[in-house]
Amino acid sequence: MRQALMTIFSKYRDIMGVFPFSSPAIVGVFLFALITSSLLPELALAKDAGITRRYKFDIKLVRMTRLCHTKGVITVNGKFPGPLVTVREGDNLLVEVVNHVQNNISIHWHGIRQLRSGWADGPAYITQCPIRTGQRYMYNFTVSGQRGTLFWHAHISWIRATVHGPLIILPKPNVPYPFGNPYKEVPIIFGEWWNVDPEAVISQALQTGAGPNVSDAYTINGLPGPLYNCSAKDTFKLKVKPAKTYLLRLINAAVDDELFFSIANHTITVVEVDAVYVKPFDTDTLLITPGQTTNVLLKTKPYFPKANFFMYARPYATGQGTFDNSTVAGILEYELSNFSPFNSTSTKNLPFFKPALPPFNDTSFASNFSRKIRSLASAQFPAKVPQKVERRFFFTVGLGTNPCPRNQTCQGPNNRTKFSASINNVSFVLPTTAILQAYFFGQSNGVYTTDFPNNPITPFNYTGNPPNNTMVSNGTKAVVLPYNTSVELVMQDTSILGAESHPLHLHGFNFFVVGQGFGNYDPNKDPAKFNLVDPIERNTVGVPSGGWVAIRFLADNPGVWFMHCHLEVHTSWGLKMVWIVLEGKLPNQKLPPPPSDLPTC
Repeated sequence: MRQALMTIFSKYRDIMGVFPFSSPAIVGVFLFALITSSLLPELALAKDAGITRRYKFDIKLVRMTRLCHTKGVITVNGKFPGPLVTVREGDNLLVEVVNHVQNNISIHWHGIRQLRSGWADGPAYITQCPIRTGQRYMYNFTVSGQRGTLFWHAHISWIRATVHGPLIILPKPNVPYPFGNPYKEVPIIFGEWWNVDPEAVISQALQTGAGPNVSDAYTINGLPGPLYNCSAKDTFKLKVKPAKTYLLRLINAAVDDELFFSIANHTITVVEVDAVYVKPFDTDTLLITPGQTTNVLLKTKPYFPKANFFMYARPYATGQGTFDNSTVAGILEYELSNFSPFNSTSTKNLPFFKPALPPFNDTSFASNFSRKIRSLASAQFPAKVPQKVERRFFFTVGLGTNPCPRNQTCQGPNNRTKFSASINNVSFVLPTTAILQAYFFGQSNGVYTTDFPNNPITPFNYTGNPPNNTMVSNGTKAVVLPYNTSVELVMQDTSILGAESHPLHLHGFNFFVVGQGFGNYDPNKDPAKFNLVDPIERNTVGVPSGGWVAIRFLADNPGVWFMHCHLEVHTSWGLKMVWIVLEGKLPNQKLPPPPSDLPTC
C-alpha cells in the first residue's frame, strides 16, 4: 500500500507537483505515505504551524537534452526546474546549499520579506558574497505574514536561467483560501532554453557592448513543447477531470521575457499575484513578467469535451532589440471516466484547439490587464497602504550607453558605444565586497556611497524626443532611510534608446501600486488619481513602456535591499540600485549579526 502511494506521489512530483488536496482523507493518506517513507520529510505538511523545514540544494552540472541538443546544465539536485519548496506561513526554513560546480552561486528567495534576516536574501555582493566551488551556506529564515506562490532562483549573473524552482507557502492550519479549496494544485513555471551556455551569452554581450543573443525556446516546467523542432515528446501535459476546479500556480522564471498566457476555450479566474490575494476576476489571457507569480482558478468543462486544448505562452516585447518571438505550448487533456463511451484509442485523434494571444507589442492589453488587479482589502486581508508619505522619490529607468574602451571596437549604438542601463542616470556597479556586510560593520568606505539622487539630476522630456547625450554615469550608490519611513516612489520609463517596459523587483518589501499612466508623470495632477483604498500589493511591478508607475511602502525592515529590473540583461547593464534601511531603537527592529558560515569574498 505504501509503495503504491509513493508511486502515485512520484508521478505528481515529476510533473512539478499536482497536489491532490481534494479532501482531508486524501491529505491524510499522502501525509502518512510521506512521513513513514522518510524519503521526502520536507514536503510533509504538518498539522502545526511554526515548525522548521529542512532542504538540501546540491548545485550540480548535469547533461540535459532539449531541441535534440545535449549540453551541461547547472541545476539544483539535477532538476530543471529545481525542486519544489513547500512551507506553511510561520514556518522556519533551513536550506543548505552546497556548490559542486565551477561557477559561484547564491540563491534568492524571491518575494520573501526576510524580516530581520537579510543575511538570507541572496543577491550576490549585495547581502552576501557568493558561495564558491566546494563551499556551502545555510539559508535560515522564517516565513512571516505571507502565504501563496513565490519562487527561488540563483542571483548571480544569468545562472537563474536553469537554477530556479517554485516556493509555495500554504496558509496556517485550518485557515482556508478565500476562494474555496481547489480539487488539485499545479505549479507551472515558464522559463527559457538556450542551446549554448547562458553565461557565455551575457559574457559576450558585455564584452562587445551589443545586445545578447536570445533564447532558443521557451519552456513550461522545463519542456519546450510540440511547436519547437524535435520537442513533441518534451511537452507539459496537464491532465484534468471534468467539472473540477484546479489552482494553477503560475511563475515567470524567464530570464528576459514578459509573457502572455492563455488556455484555448477556457476562462481562468485570477485570485492571487505575488503571494497576495486579489479581488477575483475572469480573463482569457493574462500577462506575467519575469519575477511575478499569478494564481488562477481553472474550472474544467462539466463534461468530456471530445477535444484537447493547447496552452500557449509567448512574449510581450516593447523594446527595439531582438527577442525570441516564438511560442511554447503545453496541452490541457481531459481524462476519461470509467463510464465514458470513448476509449483510449478513440481519444488519440481528438481535435486540438488553439488559444489566440495578443500581438507581441500590445501595450494596451498589458496596461488594461494590470489595472484590473486589486487587493482583496478585506477585514482578514487588509490593504495597509501608507496614507501619509514622509519621503518622495522620482526615478527615471531606461537604457543608455557607456563609451567604448580605447582601442576597442564595440557593437552598441553607433558602433562606438556599449549598451548600458540606469536609474536616475546612475548605472550600478557591483562591488567586490557584500554591501550588507560593509554596512553592518561600518566599513562602507571604498564599497559604496550614500548619495544616490532622489530625482533626475538633469530633467528632460522623458518620453519625448531623446536627448543628444545618451551617456550614463557609473557608481555603487545607495539611498538611506530611517527605520519605519513611509516612502512614495514614482518610476518613469525613458525613451533615450526607445521606450520599453521594465519589471522592477524590490527585495525585502511588498509595496502598493497606487498609480500608473502613460507619458510623463505630472506631480500636480496625477496624485489626485491615486488608489489608496485597494491597490494591488506586489514585489515586482512593470513600469509601463512610455509611462510611469507609482508605489508606496513602509521601510520597516532594517538591512540592505536590492532593487533591479527583472529583465536580466537590463540588470547586467546596471539597471539596479540599493536601499539601506537603518535599524530602529527597539531590539526587534535591529538586524542580528551575520551567521558564522556566511560566505566571504
